Amino acid sequence: MFVFGGVAGAILATGLIIILVVVFSGSGDPFGSGKADAPSDVRPPLAQMCPAPTVAPSDPPPAGPSAAPPAPTGQRTVDEEAGISYNAYGSPWVAWNEVWRAGTLEVPYKVGQHFVTEEYSAGQYHASILSAAVPAADNDAVTFDMECVGRQVAADVRAEYYPQPNTMEPIRDGLTRLGGRPAYLAEFRLHFSAAGLQAKDELSAVAVIDVGKPTAAVLYISIPGTHKQFDYVIDDVLSSVRPL
Repeated sequence: MFVFGGVAGAILATGLIIILVVVFSGSGDPFGSGKADAPSDVRPPLAQMCPAPTVAPSDPPPAGPSAAPPAPTGQRTVDEEAGISYNAYGSPWVAWNEVWRAGTLEVPYKVGQHFVTEEYSAGQYHASILSAAVPAADNDAVTFDMECVGRQVAADVRAEYYPQPNTMEPIRDGLTRLGGRPAYLAEFRLHFSAAGLQAKDELSAVAVIDVGKPTAAVLYISIPGTHKQFDYVIDDVLSSVRPL
């Protein structure tokens, strides 16, 4: 019995030594629990696509007046979340009263105006003036690559909001200032065709505005080609933008 006890003790001691070697060497997991996976990138999609820039002092500022223009008068649409206000209009325009998460970026348009321009097989077609706040910076940072973010949002608009394929007639594209704030503006006319849809083109503008927050303000304006009498709204709305 003493002999067998000694052999068993030796086997046990050898087993413990092997386990300790494996644990402390980091070459295995004797308890089968596995190592935790490295954390995935949890930054907002635009922050992942457009890392914050390093701006040299010699870099030229965006074009346009840097001072905030005087406060406009008249009816206003106020988007507290986006951090901007802009002109509002009477009939046929009515208040936007839902949340439309549009495109791959799922920009959440919650505020603005619209009206239905026609009904067709896929549903309703709209003229719209909509705004949203979209995360664009890392964590609590308030700086982001304005041009990159603007181009990503504008590309998402063209790819996801309209019938495909479509062709684009560019009008304006680049950095500017809106309401005294740095902004990116893309204005273009898209040409397309969809079954049952009378509109074959649309004048659109996408503005991304730095309002000094981790979120950027997005302003999207669309005027179907069937209602070109409202094309003036694009310039009017853009010139009326003011930060809150």
